[in-house]
Amino acid sequence: MQPGSIIWAGTEACMKRCFLSIALVWILAGMAYAAPGPSTLITNIGGRTTISLNGAWRAIVDPFDNGTPAGFYRDQKPKDKSDRVEYSFDASPVLNVPGDWNSQREQLLFYEGPVWYRRVFSYRKPANTRAFVYFGAANYRSVVYLNGEKLGEHEGGFTPFNFEATNLLREGENFLIVEVNNMRRADGVPALKFDWWNYGGITRDVSLVEEPAVFIQDYCVQLAKGSRGEIAGWVQMNGAQARQRVTLEIPEVGVHETAATDANGRASFRVSAKLDLWSPENPKLYDVVLSSGPDTVHDQIGFRTIETQGGKILLNGKPIFLRGVNMHEEAPFRDGRAFSPEDAQTLLSWAKELGCNFVRLAHYPHNENEIRLADRMGLMIWSEIPVYWDVDWQNAATLANAEAQLRDMIARDRNRAAVILWSVSNETPVKPERVTFLKQLAQDARDLDDTRLITSAMNHVDNTSQDLRTLSDPLGQALDVLGLNQYLGWYGGRPEDADNMRWKAAWDKPLIMSEFGGGAQYGRHGDSDERWTEEYQANLYQHQLAMAQHIPNLAGMTPWVLMDFRSPARMLPGIQDYHNRKGLISNRGERKQAFYVLQKFYQQKAAEK
Repeated sequence: MQPGSIIWAGTEACMKRCFLSIALVWILAGMAYAAPGPSTLITNIGGRTTISLNGAWRAIVDPFDNGTPAGFYRDQKPKDKSDRVEYSFDASPVLNVPGDWNSQREQLLFYEGPVWYRRVFSYRKPANTRAFVYFGAANYRSVVYLNGEKLGEHEGGFTPFNFEATNLLREGENFLIVEVNNMRRADGVPALKFDWWNYGGITRDVSLVEEPAVFIQDYCVQLAKGSRGEIAGWVQMNGAQARQRVTLEIPEVGVHETAATDANGRASFRVSAKLDLWSPENPKLYDVVLSSGPDTVHDQIGFRTIETQGGKILLNGKPIFLRGVNMHEEAPFRDGRAFSPEDAQTLLSWAKELGCNFVRLAHYPHNENEIRLADRMGLMIWSEIPVYWDVDWQNAATLANAEAQLRDMIARDRNRAAVILWSVSNETPVKPERVTFLKQLAQDARDLDDTRLITSAMNHVDNTSQDLRTLSDPLGQALDVLGLNQYLGWYGGRPEDADNMRWKAAWDKPLIMSEFGGGAQYGRHGDSDERWTEEYQANLYQHQLAMAQHIPNLAGMTPWVLMDFRSPARMLPGIQDYHNRKGLISNRGERKQAFYVLQKFYQQKAAEK
């Protein structure tokens, strides 16, 4: 003990009392954090009246975090020539929204810290209308101010959020200021280390959403669990009184159902309908109209069932093999975060060209453009929250953060037929506190949506024998579908070792080989045993795909990864240059040899039906 580190109590009894008091403080501090409440998210922004706030925003980079004490959120101007104001949005350069700051300014490529954004806009206040500021996402922590007053805070870099602005909006000119801080944190989700670029900024669309005083905030319109001909769902009103009437219409199949809200503004319904079910071969979407009083929301929704039977995944009651690939939200042909409909079209079209009917959106909720397009294209989706590698498993606030991200991911996408799997984590270490944490998330997901399957990508196996690996991660007990990441031939062994390797799981459940692969620089050629060449990567895929044919309960695969992407952990000069090179396609759209190896395999799998 160092002198002066604590006041020495002098007796063993007193020391015990001190330690007990400290422990009690820790316990009470943990109890102060509660699980997140119901989502306040307004869903289906595309089906509502919105005003875009995208465009060029003035931005101040604030590496020493001086903005809050200096009052940046007030956007002060000098009153006269002797007044001292040590910042100016008007004189600051712009950043485009949506977009990350890393790819917009070379000097911000590695920057982590606060950046302050300002958008000045004119607004006409309609009568009897409420207004909300909606963000598709901003990474990582955001504090939002309108006309100098705080609207709210949000944590999490990949989920949407909104705040009501009705009472702070002015007739005429307004200014919106957002402090965005992408500094990594030990108690964050994700935490300090992850294998993708920490793009900072307002990375998705920003809108003003206009609604009547009482409006439809959220809803669920899906097939009832276990049914292929009965729709069950609910509508959540905002500002509603009891007995508010809500109507569901699906004109194409003659559905016209009315229900009344309860004291909490929630209305439930259940109605039979003869439906053409959604599938990759027939991605049928129906026009759905929800209305209550002056509020009407339009959506396009597909209906399908997804369930398991032993080691099989059943889509609409029939076994299906998930021909997939992993994909990061990385922009093709340019550097930076993907966000636009054009980005989504390029990436998902590449997946379709590869022969995919399934995409794993790694390792966080992707933008809504991708999910909506997958619905229309017939691509099934694995959607995941960024509980990645190690997080602070014993921190109640970290769990609440993960639960909030899970809640809002599900709230945004629960009506998308394409989404068949909610994933609670990726490659997390096996220890008791982690199992408790993740089992809670799995239960949360089921409570929020019991119509989809729950999974996680795991990578800890028992070396049962030299040529047998057993997936026995205790988390598997809480999952519907097992995900297994393994990199035989890249991080251990040779590609040829796959020829004699066998795999099994401790549970009779469907297994997805959720990651495998190896790195190759496009255009680098050599022998099939030479690292970083296209030939090595193609050879690895050939052995892995042959091995996959003999894995029990294998229901699908998502090799790593569709396209090369930026990562600060990948530093090999001349080859990686801060990019993960495991892509089947380069970040400039060039297909590597392994792309065609997998494409041929998927063509054969599709022909087996």
